[in-house]
Amino acid sequence: MLLNMIVHQPQALIQVVTHTPYWVWGLLAALVGLGASQLYDRTASLRRTQLMPLGMAVFSVAGVLSAFGSSAPMAVQAVGAWLAAAAAITALALWFQPTAPTGTLYASSSRSFYVPGSAMPLALIVGIFLTKYFVGVELAMQPSLARDGAFALQISALYGVFNGLFAARALRMWRLAQQSVVYGAAPVGT
Repeated sequence: MLLNMIVHQPQALIQVVTHTPYWVWGLLAALVGLGASQLYDRTASLRRTQLMPLGMAVFSVAGVLSAFGSSAPMAVQAVGAWLAAAAAITALALWFQPTAPTGTLYASSSRSFYVPGSAMPLALIVGIFLTKYFVGVELAMQPSLARDGAFALQISALYGVFNGLFAARALRMWRLAQQSVVYGAAPVGT
């Protein structure tokens, strides 16, 4: 319905935006700031590289449960779809790109990474936010969608795609750290 409204009655979008609580725009600004910080080369600890994907997973599952958690069977199916999509996308992403991006380095002495800037985290963060926002608007306009199994599975799978890409990125970093520890522990010349 929202997409139909945007295409056929774009002026109605102004009503949607003006009725959005102010805190939502504050959250968007904070998330865009977090994603924008990933555009630049930086150093980060292993913990920090793992926290953002974990935080975005929590945000996604909260979105799934807030939208479709009114009935236990629907909530279980929705979280299951999210988990299945996240696992599948993680596996595919690691299969297509098993190593950290070129230029990513791990210093075992300081236990930190040098991470080249990337727009991918920003795109994933904004994708998760927009999914949650549009689902909230759709549910406000059509509350019956909260009980629509097909809608719940599609949205949950979309969240899973975003989280799977985040998880693959975090796992690549973790692998790089593990390889550096193993190689760093070997005596020189062996």
